[in-house]
Amino acid sequence: MGKRRSRSQSQLLNSLTKKQKKHLRDFGEEHPFYDRVSRKEAKPQTCQLSESLDTSSSESEAESEPEQVSGYNRLLATLKDISKEDEEEEEEEDSVIDETEMNLEDGDSDISVEEETAVASTDVQKNAALPADPKGKDGHGPPGTLEESPEEFTDAKHESLFSLETNFLEEEREGNCSLKALQDPFAQHVNKELKEKEIQAVATNPKTTHQLKWPILGQLVFSSRFQQLETFKPPKDIDLKSLHLQKPLESTWIKTNSRFLSGPPNSSSPFTPLQKELFLIMNSYRDLFYPERTALKNGEEIRHVYCLHVINHVLKANAQVLANNSRCRSQKLGVGDDDDFRDQGLTRPKVLIVVPFREAALRVVQLFISLLEGDSKKKITVSNKKRFNGEYGSDPEERPPNLKRPEDYEAVFVGNIDDHFRTGVAILQRSIRLYAPFYSSDILIASPLGLRTIIGGEGEKKRDFDFLSSIELLIIDQADIYLMQNWEHVLHLMNHMNLLPLDSHGVDFSRVRMWSLNNWSKYYRQTLLFGALQDAQINSVFNKYCVNVQGQVAVRNVPMTGCISHVLVQLPHVFQRMEAENLASVIDASQGTHGSRMVLNTWFNFFVNKILPQYRDAVMSHTLIYVPSYFDFVRLRNYFKKEDLNFTHICEYTQKSGVSRARHFFLQGEKQFLLLTERFHFYKSDELNFSCIYEEPRMCQEVLML
Repeated sequence: MGKRRSRSQSQLLNSLTKKQKKHLRDFGEEHPFYDRVSRKEAKPQTCQLSESLDTSSSESEAESEPEQVSGYNRLLATLKDISKEDEEEEEEEDSVIDETEMNLEDGDSDISVEEETAVASTDVQKNAALPADPKGKDGHGPPGTLEESPEEFTDAKHESLFSLETNFLEEEREGNCSLKALQDPFAQHVNKELKEKEIQAVATNPKTTHQLKWPILGQLVFSSRFQQLETFKPPKDIDLKSLHLQKPLESTWIKTNSRFLSGPPNSSSPFTPLQKELFLIMNSYRDLFYPERTALKNGEEIRHVYCLHVINHVLKANAQVLANNSRCRSQKLGVGDDDDFRDQGLTRPKVLIVVPFREAALRVVQLFISLLEGDSKKKITVSNKKRFNGEYGSDPEERPPNLKRPEDYEAVFVGNIDDHFRTGVAILQRSIRLYAPFYSSDILIASPLGLRTIIGGEGEKKRDFDFLSSIELLIIDQADIYLMQNWEHVLHLMNHMNLLPLDSHGVDFSRVRMWSLNNWSKYYRQTLLFGALQDAQINSVFNKYCVNVQGQVAVRNVPMTGCISHVLVQLPHVFQRMEAENLASVIDASQGTHGSRMVLNTWFNFFVNKILPQYRDAVMSHTLIYVPSYFDFVRLRNYFKKEDLNFTHICEYTQKSGVSRARHFFLQGEKQFLLLTERFHFYKSDELNFSCIYEEPRMCQEVLML
């Protein structure tokens, strides 16, 4: 009987409309218009609303005799509490929102404004690879306006287990650390004391440089803004013991790096020649810029070596804190009685690793686990590992079948290529905590877009960048890809590095290093910058934001082999030289006046007045114009529309149907010009199918590259 009654109640509830439910909740009875007429005359009854409807019975009703509960009352009691906002939405909309959509995990709903402006494509992988542009589809959206991401998942269960304040170091390890402290590069770096005069002189001192040639890295430029400049050359042989690696890295590194070693793994040759020279610079805590990192050749080799440096740095920093905790407990001293106990920053995060895609973050975490675990029988504890693999991994079945792409494209866009993510990693001895809260993390792994959405901009209410205040090691990997995403996010990140925090975040100021309290953290931060090319914007970041007291090292090899000789179809290449007074006049976007005369030497005016007239003849019916910048593309597109030129255009936000249509018109000669952006070629070159240019000679007669 009970099941039949509950079933009849649910059926009756489902038969009510939304307005009936709302009236039933507000007034405790159905609207008279919807009253059910019965042949029996029923006495009116007072309905008692349940607590779920935010109503309570009056005292008189409680003292009165209990009345017989009707089916209508039982139906009313089954209604759930619905907020007024939801009710209004229900009145306006007829669609019902599934509860599973409201519980989306972080990473599934993090979408930038620029991705929203892009038209949805059938290829999910391509849409995820598409970067965020500072402006919308038409190039007129407000820069830096990003959609607010939902609340992210953070691990709150293991806070006490990974807390540096409540854990202590074992006595035997404490003794080993104290014996090597004097020669350890980490201790020498963090214990180096700067004077106020040296800091003030950094802005005025000329940068001193010295060039050296190393066997593998090639031409190196050592530089420093401080008075002393020290250089060194790599030794022929290297021993792991001389590198002062923290346990258990001496044993686990050989096993982890065995895939890159030609011979049997041993302690005498634990590195490849490239890794050896890179790690010697990293271990000296100098800033490093290496512009020859490629995904096909040495990408994983470099990732292994900088992950070793990260784990070594974090283990040493945490071991110093835990050792001082043990000393304070054993000596029963007040923490503020001795400056030797100053071993922390203003916030806990020490390392920031910036990578472009989730696949790269997954590989970094896997290397961390391998470096701490090695081939030992005892597995380390990794919290939330299954969740992390699910959110940062990829399903091979999602990849479109029979899709052939170049090898370099496959190497860059492998796995999960979502570019909006951030996560914290806490490491304590032989345990790893994934999804740790930022202020309880040792290592932060994020993309530029993921950091931009949490840092925010001026005037935004919800913004936070205090976690960047005490970053001691910054790694920017695959910097050339950020040029295709949004370089403004990288500049925004660098402008917020190592600033004084706005909140204390529970820090013990008696344990904070003096150079951190003096806001000198940027002079102790080591920056490692890896990319695939020498670019002016990347060089600018390295020269402007890297002011490490230990100095900077940049690889400056002159390219000896060109790319023009590798072009399949031998076409004439004509280079146009534009005379300009300075670089600012070349990139000036306005047509204002410079002094008393009109500015005519901008690249846009030069192209429109000198180059474009040569190709407006009807004979030149197939001219492809390749534009590196999306902003320049919008400017040219608007100019072509204004001049009523016969053209079509393709950018990274163009639908597949639009790409096919533009390609067809250009192939058939119906459109004389084709405007193409560099980012479309980078992310979706397979949709254009450039092979047809070589198969059909009439497809393209001229290619103009701006």
